[in-house]
Amino acid sequence: MRGSALLLAALLLAAPAAAQELRIGMKAAVDGSDPHQSYSPNRNVQLHVYEPLVFQDPQLRPVPGLATAWRPVDETTWEFTLREGVRFHDGTKLTPADVVFSIRRAKDAVGLRTYAPLLRAVTVAEVVDGRTVRLRTRGPAPMLPSGLASVGIVSAAAAVDAGETEFNGGRAAIGTGPYRWVRFSPGASVVLDRMPSHWGTEREPWERVTYRFIPNDSARVAALLAGDVEVIDAVPATLQARVQEDARTRLVADTSAFNFYLFLDTHRERPLHATRIDGQPLDRNPLRDIRVRRAISHALNRPALAERAMQGGAVASNQIAPPGFIGHDPEIPPVAYDPALSRRLLAEAGWPQGFAMTIHCTGDRFPGDARSCQAMGQMLTAVGIKTAVETLPAAIFFRRATNGANGEPEFTASANMFASTTGVAAEGMTSILRTPDLVQGHGASNRGRWSDPALDALLARIEATFDDAAREALMREAARRVMAEAGVLPVFYVKAAWGLQRGLTLVPRGDQYTMATLIRAAP
Repeated sequence: MRGSALLLAALLLAAPAAAQELRIGMKAAVDGSDPHQSYSPNRNVQLHVYEPLVFQDPQLRPVPGLATAWRPVDETTWEFTLREGVRFHDGTKLTPADVVFSIRRAKDAVGLRTYAPLLRAVTVAEVVDGRTVRLRTRGPAPMLPSGLASVGIVSAAAAVDAGETEFNGGRAAIGTGPYRWVRFSPGASVVLDRMPSHWGTEREPWERVTYRFIPNDSARVAALLAGDVEVIDAVPATLQARVQEDARTRLVADTSAFNFYLFLDTHRERPLHATRIDGQPLDRNPLRDIRVRRAISHALNRPALAERAMQGGAVASNQIAPPGFIGHDPEIPPVAYDPALSRRLLAEAGWPQGFAMTIHCTGDRFPGDARSCQAMGQMLTAVGIKTAVETLPAAIFFRRATNGANGEPEFTASANMFASTTGVAAEGMTSILRTPDLVQGHGASNRGRWSDPALDALLARIEATFDDAAREALMREAARRVMAEAGVLPVFYVKAAWGLQRGLTLVPRGDQYTMATLIRAAP
């Protein structure tokens, strides 16, 4: 086995770059190629083809991309300076007009999954000169550059009037990235070829990159061990030992931006899925009482959930953003696991005998989601909140969690994983905790309909603060407010894990993407 590993490493180092092919086994299948339709697996692949103005580092912080610089001209105007010498895959030059077209197209995109909410502040996109684009906003938008990291720039000539069919087939799939779109086989694979003329200073070592969709965890690991692929993503904790112990492969794991939350219905006067301990209807909603929310929080043994229920595939969380990400506050302490305190708080809130409720969860979103929910139910039952757990397929869960009873979230308590594509804590809070406002695009994933005027005011200040240090200080204040009020309960950050053939290295990204541009032969 060791000889095989050494031979593979030698081949990777010695073979000419032009002969290199990288095969990646991906759990989730790409279901479309339009870069302005939002879906995480699609974006993972599309970033190789369509580059944004602003790139992200591994902690999702903004760095120069197709724009080498950006600056606020005033509180409602941003200017972006384009990189020189960039060409599309068809040989045409990238122009400010292509950028304006792309931003307008992404902003006007319709469908269940678009990046339009990240562009909600933009009112005008215009060309200034041959290298400058100006974006005007309806109000201060200091975090706009982070939002633009999700908007791939397309060729206006190729994409005008194009739909999913034209992108899938490749006619409209013209970007500036280090790889070009070759072939999309729905449900099976995407094939990309290297662009030798890419503007990047480092030549990509992979002549061809193939993403194969292998949803079954065991089959994906087996493909890696058999050498059918060089890299796989989403290695579940239960199979990580197989990857680690095989001489031909290695494991890379890191904390991601994805946070597993418990959402609580604080909106209804009487919750739908909760009763008195004897099964009779409640006369009020106990979750509106901060003492009850804190009791629930202190009943959760987060380290045990991360280590046992998730089998080491998570890290206990105590706020929205994990360490290293924008808005993380290192001064916030871990949430204490204290069942005795939970019982005292319930009694103080007028529930000495507790009450009963149901937690609804996904059962197929990530390895361990159903198991974690069952464990949380047992922990809550132990302190007097008799808890039933109902797991649902993700498609059904999110429909009911968003537009269930009377067009509102129907769950009393629900647990699911969430991360903002920007990795910015304020964007996450705006989505899951800000008072819902369809016009402003606030609270799109606010499953409990939490509303806190003080938090709303903090987030509004963040959106109007251009100084980076001052803005991050306000985000930390907002993070402390969230934990103090327990409007949503962060439980753990999900770890991302990849399996690699020996002789390869991979740089983890906080969004769990598997980027060929971050995979190299080991030195």
